[in-house]
Amino acid sequence: MKITNNSVVSIHFGVAEVDGSALDSTENGAPLDFIQGAGYLVPGLEAELAGKVVGDKFDVKLEAKDAYGEFQDELVQQVPRDLFEGVDTIEVGMSFQADTDQGQRTVEVTDITDGMVSIDANHPLAGMALQFIGEVVAVREATKEELEHGHIHQNGGSCGHNHSEAESCTTEQEESEVKKEESADGCCGGCH
Repeated sequence: MKITNNSVVSIHFGVAEVDGSALDSTENGAPLDFIQGAGYLVPGLEAELAGKVVGDKFDVKLEAKDAYGEFQDELVQQVPRDLFEGVDTIEVGMSFQADTDQGQRTVEVTDITDGMVSIDANHPLAGMALQFIGEVVAVREATKEELEHGHIHQNGGSCGHNHSEAESCTTEQEESEVKKEESADGCCGGCH
């Protein structure tokens, strides 16, 4: 079966800066599973995988715009320390979820000064040209439930939520429930 939109794809891969510094790999772990066309992968890698079959290898170099995007200076801000209400200790390198005009984003603390905290909402690999090398290890059709929920279920099974056929795993009213359940029973978040 060829990789097309709405296929469930499993790949083993490594990613490195184009100059060769290794950044991540699935070599000693499970392959990465995703739904092709769902925007889970960087755009350039998803485009490279289209049409491939099990056993096909890939080696693609991507400019920043086709990977995690260009670094955006406007995503670096200084905010008052008191916005971190309930957090006793803040250190450089810590990550937090922040509500923004574009929805929830992960921000990283990059500097701390008198009463102010510098945060960066860019992806840690933004602005980098990257090389992805790997192999397609499985391709199958996504189930109706996976397409409705927008994520992979282990072995094509259910995420375990009690949904009516019209409901999604991440409806607004369930979103906070899903986040609570992710670590508790592996549902939804643990199925990817």
